[in-house]
Amino acid sequence: MTFKEAPVTYGCRNGTYQRKECLPSRKAWDALRKSLTIQEEKAAKAIQRSWGIHVKTRLFKLLKHTICAAEHCISHDILKRVSPLEAELLKDPSILCKVRFRFAGSSFPPFIVFKIFCISGGQGSKYISGKTIITPRSEAAVDACRLMGYRKYYKQMLQDELQFKRYGVTDAIDVATVKDYMQYSSHLDETPAYFGGRHNYWRRLTLENFPRAMIMYDIMEYAQCGKMSARLRCELPFLLLRPENEETYRAQLMAVCQIRFVTSKPTTVSPLGLVRWSAPRSSERRSYQARQKIAKMRKAYKLDKEKMEQKMDISTPLTGHREVKIPLQQGTTNQTLFVEEEWEKEAAKLFVWSKSLGEDTGNDLR
Repeated sequence: MTFKEAPVTYGCRNGTYQRKECLPSRKAWDALRKSLTIQEEKAAKAIQRSWGIHVKTRLFKLLKHTICAAEHCISHDILKRVSPLEAELLKDPSILCKVRFRFAGSSFPPFIVFKIFCISGGQGSKYISGKTIITPRSEAAVDACRLMGYRKYYKQMLQDELQFKRYGVTDAIDVATVKDYMQYSSHLDETPAYFGGRHNYWRRLTLENFPRAMIMYDIMEYAQCGKMSARLRCELPFLLLRPENEETYRAQLMAVCQIRFVTSKPTTVSPLGLVRWSAPRSSERRSYQARQKIAKMRKAYKLDKEKMEQKMDISTPLTGHREVKIPLQQGTTNQTLFVEEEWEKEAAKLFVWSKSLGEDTGNDLR
């Protein structure tokens, strides 16, 4: 809406001419105000839309780095968290497999799924299952019915018939074109093993399946919860750079899957004016039992080291006397170890004595 120049009129009062301007009416002001609010709303929506596109583009770049780093760098570690048995099986060098990661979902942000692919080198692979080996008119089918029971056997037959009516291509006999073969292969992957399938479908990854010590975990947390951590904010400018060469791209992937250690905090001043030096603490992500076990291992290592040093001092001839100072805490731990060894010796003696006592009583009864 544009402003128009107000018309000018001249009126005569007491013999003099005065200039009068006609101001816009109230309806015109209301229309002008309404048009301004509509334009402001359109501008605000355009800004919100452009900002949302910017945020989604940035998040998609981070997720793309995450999925590439997971596939090329730490696929075995992620598989070990999801399924330890499958991870141990894939360690076999005779089994050539590849773990692939993809995006899935009907809304943004997408979630990450993975699937294990077998690399046969053009020779193909053979899956053995009772559905393909046991023919209906063989003695093996009769024996399977006898072992499984009639109810389970009929349930298996009904399930096969329902799958055929639902999908159409459920057996190698039904394959006639390339499209049918792809549908049949996909059906085998999604069918459970107890129904004759491979049970190798696309599985979803959750936040717990990613290592906490990597920025990859922070990216997934930002995608799911919308919270950006401090270390992700520090690495964000480098991760959002457009890689000009392969070295920059590799550096970005290594930054995503690199393990981050806990850094020491700076000095803090207490209200009393005393300066406290905050020592580097161990990672709080470890459980209490793990930290206790590490502390015991450290103590045992220190004790063994001191024993070896004492033996070396005794075996080597010295001209002078050498004093060995043992702290109070280590002296108490040595005493407890000696007490435990004495108790073990007494228990062994008691066991031998009770065994001999039982043999003597048995001989007397005979």
